[in-house]
Formats: sequence, structure tokens, C-alpha cells
Amino acid sequence: MKYISTRGTAPVLDFRATMLTGLARDGGLYLPEHVPPMTQAEIAALAGQSYEDLAYAVMRPFIGAAFDDDTLRKLIARAYQGFDHPARAPMKQLAPNHFLLELFHGPTLAFKDFAMQLIGQFFQEALARSGQRVTIVGATSGDTGSAAIEAFRGLKNVDVFILFPHGRVSEVQRRQMTTPDDANVHALAIDGDFDTCQALVKDMFNDFAFRDAVALAGVNSINWARVLAQVVYYFSAGVSLGAPHRPVSFTVPTGNFGDIFAGYIARAMGLPIEKLVVATNHNDILHRALSSGGYVTDGVRPSISPSMDIQVSSNFERALFDAYGRDGAAVAQLMDELKSTGGFQISQGALEYLREAFASGCASEDQTRATIARIAADTGEVLCPHSAVGVHVAESHLSATPMITLATAHPAKFPDAVQAATGQRPPLPARMADLFDRPERVTRLGNDLTALQAHIRGKIPA
Repeated sequence: MKYISTRGTAPVLDFRATMLTGLARDGGLYLPEHVPPMTQAEIAALAGQSYEDLAYAVMRPFIGAAFDDDTLRKLIARAYQGFDHPARAPMKQLAPNHFLLELFHGPTLAFKDFAMQLIGQFFQEALARSGQRVTIVGATSGDTGSAAIEAFRGLKNVDVFILFPHGRVSEVQRRQMTTPDDANVHALAIDGDFDTCQALVKDMFNDFAFRDAVALAGVNSINWARVLAQVVYYFSAGVSLGAPHRPVSFTVPTGNFGDIFAGYIARAMGLPIEKLVVATNHNDILHRALSSGGYVTDGVRPSISPSMDIQVSSNFERALFDAYGRDGAAVAQLMDELKSTGGFQISQGALEYLREAFASGCASEDQTRATIARIAADTGEVLCPHSAVGVHVAESHLSATPMITLATAHPAKFPDAVQAATGQRPPLPARMADLFDRPERVTRLGNDLTALQAHIRGKIPA
């Protein structure tokens, strides 16, 4: 299996190099040259398997010679042993034909653990073999950062720097990033919003002298391995509801488009997904783009669902690549327009492709609060604000086909918003009960690439 860049001029890589590289050297994102299909019989055979065995079957064709069969199984088993539910991604029924896929049973209580725990194992195995040391930088709107720090803390061959927007994540999210005391992990509070943090990360990758000097690697959802790991729970959920013998639909609360793009890959592999519904909060650039064809940034407005407070959705570039017939030059031109003017117009043919692939909707702050309150009262299920955005949007797309809404985080990660909606403050799991007593370790920096690079150089062991 080989991987190509969405902008068409970066080297073609194998899985190992793609994983360790993250962002392509032409600024694009890596994708497989082709998506390996699964037959109906192969999908049906996934029924009743453990999550780990299902993960092996789904991911194996993408990984090639990077890991042998026994090693891959071992790494998958290690990745998910810290999850506190035996099903890893259990489902609950909310209403007739509407199901909630709980993706918050990992170490940091968010869906990012499914990919990050596995990538941590992949990196450790690959780097131990080569003796190489890398510097991981990532931007987070809240959950990616804590998942990355948890996955990589204490590893010998990795230094981790996570950029998060100062004052724009929940207190639980912040403390999950700032309280680990391992010397190789660093939380950096950046003045600005998530898009500011993401732009700084991309600028570091595009500074090839710095990139090569510190052996830069990325674990944001720009990293293909992140997307691949998330493909698995689409199969897990779909098969449990009767796929491939009947279709299913998914609604995904998303800001950076990576989680729903994983569903797009699952459908390309053969999982019979009828609808893939993009759910956004009031930072609704993805919904606006799919509705109007204009992808135009409009400033980030803080919300009670901060992990979705994004205007530059990196993984949308992967969908555009397919929508434009895998024309890397066309995608590069769009990304140049986005950087220089703050937006671009999607061509009619590409827009029709995207509308065939995705539906969309958005939820206001009031609608999000009302959904949290109503679902808690009607079902007893307490939703985090992001999951509530998904449920609200999903309810406009229900049909005879089972709808699965992704619950992306534990409600205790956003206790203020949940308490305001329900009157009850969701408790943290017992293993995290002392989170607010742990000392914090964080560095605050401005939106200054040179100062950021100097800080990172100063923290890397000589």
C-alpha cells in the first residue's frame, strides 16, 4: 500500500513513512493510492468479533509491511487495554432507529483515544526498531492534546509539544494536558484560537530546516494513521446493527472533518452507509460550504462545544481531493486561495460529489443546551455538548435506516455546560477524581512562530 499527497508533488510513501511524516512536504495530506475493498462476506464475518480482532481485519490491508501480523495484533491489544468498557465502543438506543455510539471509554474520555493510543504503540514500535528520536507537535481544540499526551508520555524516543488556545478549552481538558509530569510532554497555551494553533503547526512543518533539525512528526488528524484507526468503529457499530445485510447511517459532530472522513473511508471499503451527516455548532463553516459551495472563514466564536470551534477544517482537503478527481494541482490552488483570501468557491461538479457523499446540519447554543436537557430527562443518557450537537442534527435526518450518532466525549469533560442544562454536575470517573488537585505545568506563548520554535529547540534533550 502506497500513500500520495492531496497536493500531488510530495514523495509517495509507505505506511510507516506516512505515519512518521504526518504532513506531506508539499503541504498536503496523505491518502492511500486506493481504498482496499472488503467483500460482503468479509464484513459479515466481523459480527461477534472482539473490537481488537475487528480492528486488525479492517486496518491490515492499509499497513503493508510496516508491521507483521503478530506485531500488529500485539500493538492493537496494548492500545485498547486501558479502556474501561469491554466492548470499547458500546452503543445505546436513544429512540426508535436512533443509537448513540459511546466513544468516551478510553483513558482521556474522548474519541481521540481510539486513534491516539494506537498511534502511540505504532510510533514506539517503529522508533524502537530504528533508534530514531522524533519531536511531535500538535494543535488541539481540547481532546486531541490530552489524548496525545496520555499516549506518548514517558516514551524514550519521543518529545511531545501540544498547542492549545489559551482560555478556550474546558478546565478538565486543560488539566488533562497540564498535569502530567513526564519530562517528555509539554503543554503550550497559545494566545489565539484553534486555527491559530493549527496554522503554527503547519508553518513549522513547512519550515523544512526546522522540521528536519528536530525530526518533526505530527499526530493531529492530518496524520493518516489517526483517520485509519477511527475507521474501525464505523465497522464495529454498523455490523452490530446488521451490516452488510442492511444499511446504516451516521451523524458525526465534527470540526476538523477527520472523524467523519473516517466514515467516508469505511463506506469506500464497502460498509453500506446510507447517510454521513456532518453536524456543526455555530462555527458552521462545513455546513455552510456543503449548503452554498462557498468555503469562507468567518472568525471563530467560542461555544459550549469548544472542540468544534474551528474554521479551517484540515481534513476537508482530503474530501476535496476526491471531489476534484484526485487533481492535486486543483486542491493546491484552493488551499492557496484559502490562505491568501480566507476562502474559496467549490466548483459545481465537486460540490455535487460532496453533496452525494455528505449531508449536514448545525445546532445553536440554545438547541445544544435543550438537547442535553431533553435527552437526560427522556432517556437518562447525559450528553456532552458535542454529542448533543450530533443528536440534534441527527434528529432531522432520521428514516427507516438505523441512525448512529457518535458520542465523542464524556459529559464530565464539560461539567459547566452539562450542569447548566440539566442542573446536575457530571462526576469524573474515580480514576480521575483527583484531577483538580494535581499541580499544573504549562507555558503560555503568543502567536509567534520564531519564539515557538526557539522554545521547542530549548526543551529537546541535546
